[in-house]
Amino acid sequence: MALCGGVGAMALPSELIVHIFSFLSDRDKLRASAVCSRWRECLFYPALWTELKLRIGGGCNNGGGSEETPRLEFLMRKFGSFVRELQLELAPADGSLSPLNNDQPPGADSDPQLSERWRDAMATYLDQVLCVFTSIRNNRNLQKLSLYADTCILQQEGQLDSSNLHQIHQGDKKINEIQQLFMELLSNSRQLRWLSCSFMLGLVTPCSLACLSNPSAETLQHLSLLDHQLGPLISPSELDRLSNLHSLALDFSDLTSELCGLLASPRRTPLHRLSLLLNGAALEFKPLEGTPTEDDWKALVRVSANLRVYIMALEVDSSELLRVLKPSLPLERLHLDSYSTVVTDATLELISQQYNKTLSHFLLLRDNPDFPDLTVNRNEDPLVLLAWRCTKLAVLVIHGYTVWSHNLVAISRLRGSSLHALTVSEESIDFDPDQSVFMEGDPVHNLVKEVSLGLGRVWRPCLDSSLVLSEPTQHFHHELHTFSMGM
Repeated sequence: MALCGGVGAMALPSELIVHIFSFLSDRDKLRASAVCSRWRECLFYPALWTELKLRIGGGCNNGGGSEETPRLEFLMRKFGSFVRELQLELAPADGSLSPLNNDQPPGADSDPQLSERWRDAMATYLDQVLCVFTSIRNNRNLQKLSLYADTCILQQEGQLDSSNLHQIHQGDKKINEIQQLFMELLSNSRQLRWLSCSFMLGLVTPCSLACLSNPSAETLQHLSLLDHQLGPLISPSELDRLSNLHSLALDFSDLTSELCGLLASPRRTPLHRLSLLLNGAALEFKPLEGTPTEDDWKALVRVSANLRVYIMALEVDSSELLRVLKPSLPLERLHLDSYSTVVTDATLELISQQYNKTLSHFLLLRDNPDFPDLTVNRNEDPLVLLAWRCTKLAVLVIHGYTVWSHNLVAISRLRGSSLHALTVSEESIDFDPDQSVFMEGDPVHNLVKEVSLGLGRVWRPCLDSSLVLSEPTQHFHHELHTFSMGM
């Protein structure tokens, strides 16, 4: 800081100061801008802000979402017109990732009037989204836009959906303005390569993508449109325009047989990554009829030989799951997450047989106090069979189901060091009393020792289940991002 007041520092050319500041993080850049007017002038040089990653609200900054709005307005006013990559996560209410303690979230059976807390959260959400799109609407240099909102979450009392936004003061007016600004942005864009909108209530409509400019339709390589409530957000004609897509993320119900047929066209760039979210709570108004058949998957794989698929099934009954898991589907990552439904041993048997050559990531999670045993009435544990058959398995995460200690040891020995991540919550592990009789010492210590030997590295069970049980839609948004970038 003493350097700033010295002759040497003031004599440095602006270009050199800008280059030095380019090594700072966004947070440090903002702090440094308060040192002096010369630094502030240099720090707001456009070249320093080509990429902007923000998470607003949700208690992450020791304050509610409304308190973060002025900071968001400042950043977007300064950089929104020229930023090239914008990643924004919105969580307008502190604690919005879980049911509120005293306020019942809106659902089918709840009071039609929103609580004051939820009204404030939704008003904040609308103001923040409006702020973002007002600032970037004319940005023709935008290449990557990734938006995620923690507002559309599955809860036992029901789902928060777009209809709740209409109960906010001037909600209808703000929603219409946001949708118009989004379509204006798509129309003005010239070099979009990445467009991701996940669970942004009131933003994307079935007509939005039709406004995408022809230059961006040619350059777009990744598209993610996720919404639990609305019907298909992309039509066959709009997908046909996007002939250079490398990766795509949709609700499973929105991937129709017709869309799959278009993706299998030899005139298109082969698809590399496909992420699909199957939400059991949404199947009532987004049924699975019309989704790809076995022949559709075969045709797609013939054209896109390197295609890999990631599926998250959230609160999906095993019978529905078996309907969509076709043999020719090139499944690489599978995440089964639930609160009340139980994955059957027959489902795991089918998964291990059909995807033994492709499955690399398998997450089996259940947020419920009882831990069902998948080995009941079986000679072999289906998870051990999965580890044995799936030779590419690199990540295995388990919580909410009973995992016997000797089976955990067997899994570690079968996959060895090729199993890069074996995460099992402590609550899920159980010990067979018949086997404990023949073992000396503490059973937990013996388990840690044997699994560590099998994996060839130090291993311990996960003591904090919250590290495993992340909010599902947030996990899917982050995972599909890394999955799609991994092409």
